[in-house]
Amino acid sequence: MAKGKKEKLSDKLFLNLKNGWEGIDKKTEKEVEDLASSYKQFLDKGKTERECVDVINVLLEKNGFINIDTLKQKTFKPGMKVYQNIRGKSILAAVIGKKSAAEGCNILGAHLDSPRLDLKQNPLYEDNELALFDTHYYGGIKKYQWTTIPLAMHGVFVNENGKKTAIRIGEEPGDPVFTITDLLPHLAKEQMEKKASAAVEAEDLDILAGSRPHSDKDAKEKVKLALLALLHEKYGVTEKDFAGAEIEFVPAFKASDVGLDRSMIGAYGHDDRCCAWPALQALIAFKTIPAKTLVCYLSDKEETGSAGNTGARSRNFENFLALLCGENESSLRLCFSRSSMLSSDVNAAFDPTYAGVFDKRNSSYIGKGIALSNYTGSGGKYGASDANAEFCAKVQAILNRNNIQWQFGALGKVDKGGGGTIALYAANLGMDVLDCGVPVLSMHSPFEVISKIDLYTTYKGYIAFLRDA
Repeated sequence: MAKGKKEKLSDKLFLNLKNGWEGIDKKTEKEVEDLASSYKQFLDKGKTERECVDVINVLLEKNGFINIDTLKQKTFKPGMKVYQNIRGKSILAAVIGKKSAAEGCNILGAHLDSPRLDLKQNPLYEDNELALFDTHYYGGIKKYQWTTIPLAMHGVFVNENGKKTAIRIGEEPGDPVFTITDLLPHLAKEQMEKKASAAVEAEDLDILAGSRPHSDKDAKEKVKLALLALLHEKYGVTEKDFAGAEIEFVPAFKASDVGLDRSMIGAYGHDDRCCAWPALQALIAFKTIPAKTLVCYLSDKEETGSAGNTGARSRNFENFLALLCGENESSLRLCFSRSSMLSSDVNAAFDPTYAGVFDKRNSSYIGKGIALSNYTGSGGKYGASDANAEFCAKVQAILNRNNIQWQFGALGKVDKGGGGTIALYAANLGMDVLDCGVPVLSMHSPFEVISKIDLYTTYKGYIAFLRDA
């Protein structure tokens, strides 16, 4: 402010949000683009939680992190970097601080799973000389969005001897893709009169897999046999191997810049990899010994309620912190009560096309910075951790001190819907937790959209939190 110029009362008292692109210098703009580029590469390599963990394992080890399960002595010195791979589907990493873990950790928690289509146990069948895969959707989707788009096949088969065979079809140039058919408009009068939720039934999300028959004239299902023969030849699997396999179908799109100005990123899986990636990068960014131990927890199963032995409701998080506390029960309980966590998850960005379901004064906006959410849940705040005022003020102060623009982010109007994150499960352990992440357009669709500047602001916010909380 120029000398002698009086500050306007409105500037002092109002929360004035600006477009995050305004006034950034060339150096910052390059940092924004570099982060966006690395993130897009991560998205293309990690279409499933297993693939994400594989990428993260390599990155952590490249940056000096040691697999905690390979250590004979579980003693941790300040500055030590460790991680733990949980069944190949979730991961925990830490940088050991100068203070004991019992004095509290600064934690970032995100999730790696995204809505998708999973194969049923006995999925492959033939009908009128077309072969199809029978699916069960995973997480909250609009079923009609998954028809007539290119799909890729990802996952693992595990045989009786424990041999694991990875499969990834539809991502490389020249690969075939898959799709789910839909009715032509000429015959869809009845379909188009249905509610959107019923226009495509869950049992009709069957994936077109093939149409060429096998040469065996005596086979009853020649097309199905031909596909099984191809799978057996390349991967050594038979029909019974599908029963326990984890085979997922995801959009075959690559992550792309969106808009003439390339200000946004469109991709499958922003929820919640656009928070997981900056959280991981924020942890890796620490090259000096922090005061407190820093932890990054990237979980699985959030989209289906965080249950299961790789989800945030499992004991994995507690077990990892117990190791850092020396497996001392009282130290672990103190660690819980003294730790601070950002539940690093996305929020719904205000969409002017569907303005009626949003509360404009309490929505997060594309391009206006990292979004803070005191609570999530649904009507009556059910399923929300509901962060306390003291911790909200602490996080806001950290962001303000570091000149990081932040905004509020409620998930739509009251009683219009709702959602949840892993915040609840960390809060139940006694931690201070606040939801904090990137605003997303078209959330849970096959092609979600975020702003590059929000991704960058979130990354910088996570660094500031880890350092200063």
